[in-house]
Amino acid sequence: MTPRFDAGDRVLVLDLGKPGHIRTPFYIRGRAGVVLHRCGAFLNPEDLSIGNVGGPVVPLYRVGFPMVELWPDYRGSAADMLCIEIYDHWLAPAAPSAVAM
Repeated sequence: MTPRFDAGDRVLVLDLGKPGHIRTPFYIRGRAGVVLHRCGAFLNPEDLSIGNVGGPVVPLYRVGFPMVELWPDYRGSAADMLCIEIYDHWLAPAAPSAVAM
């Protein structure tokens, strides 16, 4: 799978409603962030958790989210952000105004 995003791209985290072992926290779904880094491509851990070790590799990105947008009562610096690594299939392009960083 070819990477769809690069550093600086704004992305929206999808809510795929997948059961079982997933690496995308509930509190980040539906939120917009910015790609900080492409981490490479790896086997999908959702498949690996059920024993499917023959699947394709999937691009993995490090995505940053402003803390003040995730938690309205956050009292730290407005520049603080949460960085999470998210696989490509959980992401969609976000509108440029969706994330202010």
